[in-house]
Amino acid sequence: MMSLNRAQVIGNLTRDPELRTTATGQSVVNMGVATNRRYTDKNGQQVDQSEFHNVVAWGKLADIASQYLAKGRRVYVEGRLQTREWEGQDGSKRRTTEIVAENLIMLDRAPGGAGTSGSRTPFDVAQLEPIEAAPMPAHEDEIQVEDIPF
Repeated sequence: MMSLNRAQVIGNLTRDPELRTTATGQSVVNMGVATNRRYTDKNGQQVDQSEFHNVVAWGKLADIASQYLAKGRRVYVEGRLQTREWEGQDGSKRRTTEIVAENLIMLDRAPGGAGTSGSRTPFDVAQLEPIEAAPMPAHEDEIQVEDIPF
């Protein structure tokens, strides 16, 4: 049996990326992305609906996201969905589903054509290529994209 775990969103960052480093020295960034949908309800009224997505990126992708992205920036995020569980400080079980980013494309220019702060290097989005996360080791029972017959 085949399965596919893929998420693609285009939206705006709801907060500045939060960069941390794991105990092993690997960079990880958390960020929020909002997507919007407009539809007409049964009364003919236009309704705007927002969805909020938690996104996590690792390694070089995390470093770049933290350097060039900021709240309000428009991005394309592609990755896989992952659900994590943990115990909160109050002892209750917590659960969240997030997009683990494997590809990130900045879709707009930073204000003033520079990074998010004056100390960062200016860049031109047109010159950037999509940034891909390092491939994760495949498990023997995992389906690879190359194995999908269409």
